[in-house]
This record gives sequence, structure tokens and C-alpha cells, in this order.
Amino acid sequence: MNEFEKNMEQIFDIEIEQSQESPIVELPKNKQDPEKDYEYTRGQLYDLIEKGQEAVQGALEVAQESGHPRAYEVAVNAMKQVSDMTDKLIDLQKKMKDLDAPVKGNGPTTVNNTMFVGSTADLQKMLKDMSKKESEE
Repeated sequence: MNEFEKNMEQIFDIEIEQSQESPIVELPKNKQDPEKDYEYTRGQLYDLIEKGQEAVQGALEVAQESGHPRAYEVAVNAMKQVSDMTDKLIDLQKKMKDLDAPVKGNGPTTVNNTMFVGSTADLQKMLKDMSKKESEE
């Protein structure tokens, strides 16, 4: 126990208990975890969207009955929240597809360092042809 803790015990007339840190347990990585998480998240989003739609209906009824601008503002905000949740549902599907998609090719897709193989005469001829094509355009 350090001096600070001793002083706190005296000032507040309490006893500080020393807590033992629990060891960090590493969870096993399972391939099905992302699928379970996806299904769980998807279910939660569906539930939130349905509840949000019910809330929007209730807010619209209150707004129409009262005619108060604040009630309409609340209803519109609820609509925006439901809309955002539906966007999150689509984003979730896209992210899962990205996880499942195989990585395209192992090599580079563009080659920056190209090399001409041929004689200097061939190179000069090619450059002249390229300059003629550029001047015609």
C-alpha cells in the first residue's frame, strides 16, 4: 500500500482492499463467430427497426392530434433514426460479403517499371510512330 492510499484511509476512515487482477483469457478464434455476430446483429437491427416504426406511428398520431411543431419534429427525427438503421442493415450485409469474398490475385495489378526489349532502331521507330499518332489527335 502506498502513502496515498494510507492517507485516504485515515482521511475517510475506511479500509482500502487490494484487488487482484484476473488473468487475461484469450478467446478462441472460431470461424463461425462472425456468422453468429452477423445473425445476432441482423436480428437486433430488425427488432430496432420494427420498434422504431411503431414509435414513428405513435409520434405521428401525437403530432396530428396536437398540431404542435415540436411533436412533428420528434416524429421526423424518429423517421430519420429508422432510416439510419435500415442503412446500417444494408452496410452490415455488404461487410459480410466483403469478409467472405476471396482476395483478388496475389500479384500487383499495375506494372510501373516496364522495359523495352529491342534494338535502338526499333525504339526510334516506335517513338516516331507514337509522336505521329499524338500529332494526329
